[in-house]
This record gives sequence, structure tokens and C-alpha cells, in this order.
Amino acid sequence: MSLSRTEGVVRTIAETAIENEKYFGDLDSVVGDGDFGYSLARGFEKLLEGWDDLDRSSPGTFLKRTGMVIASRIGGTSGPLWGTAFMRAGAAAGDDTSPDVVAMLRAAIEGIKARGQSDVGDKTLLDALVPLTDRLESSLSEGASAQEAVRAAAVAAREAADATSEMVAKRGRASYTGERSRGSVDAGAVAVAVITERISETWQNEGAAS
Repeated sequence: MSLSRTEGVVRTIAETAIENEKYFGDLDSVVGDGDFGYSLARGFEKLLEGWDDLDRSSPGTFLKRTGMVIASRIGGTSGPLWGTAFMRAGAAAGDDTSPDVVAMLRAAIEGIKARGQSDVGDKTLLDALVPLTDRLESSLSEGASAQEAVRAAAVAAREAADATSEMVAKRGRASYTGERSRGSVDAGAVAVAVITERISETWQNEGAAS
């Protein structure tokens, strides 16, 4: 993924998080402490405030710098998790001018698992991020274009996020509610789905305009 496309994806993530602050917060307040949307929005606002000063010497460096800002600016448990995801993705990209997005996502996933002591099935953002990555990888391996693969990944993320309503939370504040956490979706997983859908929409529009 080129530097310009990496920048575009990160900016889309930031803008989507800010625009959906209330929605993500409302989802989190069902069984969590309700600060997810607020924390995410404030952190990405800080990222955009310093947007022009971020190191753009390579996609990997850009992602690592992004992760450092997010880790230091987003409150609660979200900061370390989302920050780690970006930093691990950046580390996987290295100095490559067009790094492999699937490898970056796999690295981000492993970073989140290690930092959050969590895995698929614990009712976290991983429950959308892992299926998203699996679908993206399989679509690309089958010869799909980047736009087609991202569209398929967005569908997989949404299906997986919706399915978290049947899970019992095992991590985060929601885990304190036990069985009461069943019946509501995980805010982090939905955020991953909403963001991926926005990225897909942006890429489809770019393709139509080109």
C-alpha cells in the first residue's frame, strides 16, 4: 500500500471516528463505561491537529508515528490497543514503499492480542478485525482488485460485528456484566466495521472518478 493510500486510509479512520463519536459512545454505554466514542474521537482529533508534522519518509514510519500519537492521546484501554495496532502495522511495513496490507493487519492483530490479553471470541474489536483480514486476504488471493477485496472485507467486518451480540464479553468493562453483555454488540467491533465500510465507500468513489 503506497504512502498516499496509507495517508488516505488513516485520515478516513480519523474522520470516521470523530463523526461517529456519539454512536460509538452510545453502543459502549450499554454494558461498558460509555467513554469509547469520546476517547477515540479526542485521540484522532489530536492526530489531525498535527497531521502535517507526521513523518512521511515511508508508509511504515507514518503508521508508527500515527500509533505513537494515538497511544498517548486516547484515554482508557483504547489508546494502548489502537496505538499498538498502528505501531505494529508500521513495524511490519518497515521501509517498504508499498508494503503488504494483509501482513500489516496480521501484525496489528497480534499486537492487540498481546497488549489486550485477548483473542477472537472475547467480544472485542478482534472479532471484526480478524474476519475482515481473513476475507481481504482470501479475496486478494483469488485475484480480486483492491476495491473488490476491501468491499468484501467490509461485508465480513459488518457480519462479524453484528454477531458479537451473541457473545459474552470476556475483556474490558463489559466483562464485569457477565451474561448481561449478551444481546448487545461490541462497540469496538462495530467501529471496525463502520470504518472499513467508509474506507470501501471512499475507494469505490475514487475508482468511479478515475
